[in-house]
Amino acid sequence: MADLGEARRAKAELKATLAGRQDVTAVGIAPEADGYGLLVRVRGDEVTARAADVPRVVHGVHVRVSPGGPIHAQ
Repeated sequence: MADLGEARRAKAELKATLAGRQDVTAVGIAPEADGYGLLVRVRGDEVTARAADVPRVVHGVHVRVSPGGPIHAQ
């Protein structure tokens, strides 16, 4: 279980690790049943998301990879 502070620190590290990757469209914090985790959005479909070379855990914080397109301001 990760608290919000742990998730924020893990997010900062993961963003630095993934910086410059064209397939990564977003890195964020997502609530989980027992605290907080990270969510990484990658271009493509479910198969692409599962195959993405993204760490699944950062300092004990769970990382979920999901397909998604680019993020645009509303």
